[in-house]
Amino acid sequence: MQKRVLITGGAGFLGSHLCERFLSEGYQVIAMDNLITGDLKNIEHLFKLKDFEFYHHDVTKYIHISGKLDYILHFASPASPIDYLKIPIQTLKVGAMGTHNCLGLAKAKGARILVASTSEVYGDPLVHPQTEEYWGNVNPVGPRGVYDEAKRYMESITMAYHTFHRVDTRIVRIFNTYGPRMRLNDGRALPAFIGQALRGEDLTVFGDGSQTRSFCYVDDLIEGIYRLLLSDYDLPMNIGNPSEISLLDFAREVLQLTGNDVKIVFKPLPADDPKQRQPDITKAMNILGWQPMVGRKEGLERTYAYFKSLPPEEWAKEPKEFVSVK
Repeated sequence: MQKRVLITGGAGFLGSHLCERFLSEGYQVIAMDNLITGDLKNIEHLFKLKDFEFYHHDVTKYIHISGKLDYILHFASPASPIDYLKIPIQTLKVGAMGTHNCLGLAKAKGARILVASTSEVYGDPLVHPQTEEYWGNVNPVGPRGVYDEAKRYMESITMAYHTFHRVDTRIVRIFNTYGPRMRLNDGRALPAFIGQALRGEDLTVFGDGSQTRSFCYVDDLIEGIYRLLLSDYDLPMNIGNPSEISLLDFAREVLQLTGNDVKIVFKPLPADDPKQRQPDITKAMNILGWQPMVGRKEGLERTYAYFKSLPPEEWAKEPKEFVSVK
């Protein structure tokens, strides 16, 4: 019998790729999004498919889905600094109330639920690379705390539903991911660098650029998430690419790719910006048989080709204004 999956945040960067993956695997897919940071352009090509539905809904409010549900993937959340610094209350609410509502729905439907956590639960880590057993170094009252603590709470309530209500749960800790459908002006390093390059602007590096990130191509991430959902593993799992690079060297790679004759300029490091980020993916390799397959050079070329194919007015588009959330 055909299985049915609900993907919250389904019009977002990762959510839209998940919708495509599950449709390709023969599932009926319901995408849910309130479109605060998501965009219908990401999924408009799916509307013609008989197995796809879209619900315009805010998961922080009661969720009603008629009929059976086999799986829920909770990916609704602002996920970049420019988003959660503008809408901090909504970021906290979707991590807390939104997760609570999704877990309640999973309990009512007898569905397995996978929640999207993040490497940001590790904060500015004192352990490198980061293993799932590391508890993190997070400032709960700093500007990034609204996102970091929302995700930490998400993990806690998910495990509480798992142990107390016996809900079948999965937790994925997602490290820096990139690829087509990212927003050019969402504040993260890769789209920011490419957007600046496309506009002929100097590339902005914060601090001295020695801070590191580990970038995973979106197709690899989606494969890891899919395998984790269908596995028997119910504790948090890192999914990311352990190939680590400094942001200064990464900016140089983007310049080499684009061929732009612009400079790299430096600005002060934002508060609580993590100095290192690299996943230990031993668990994913041993339990899921998963590891990233797309190298950074190939992934960057694909991503740059996507952004370059957009109309030039998209290159200069400012981040959307957000509605006030009390």
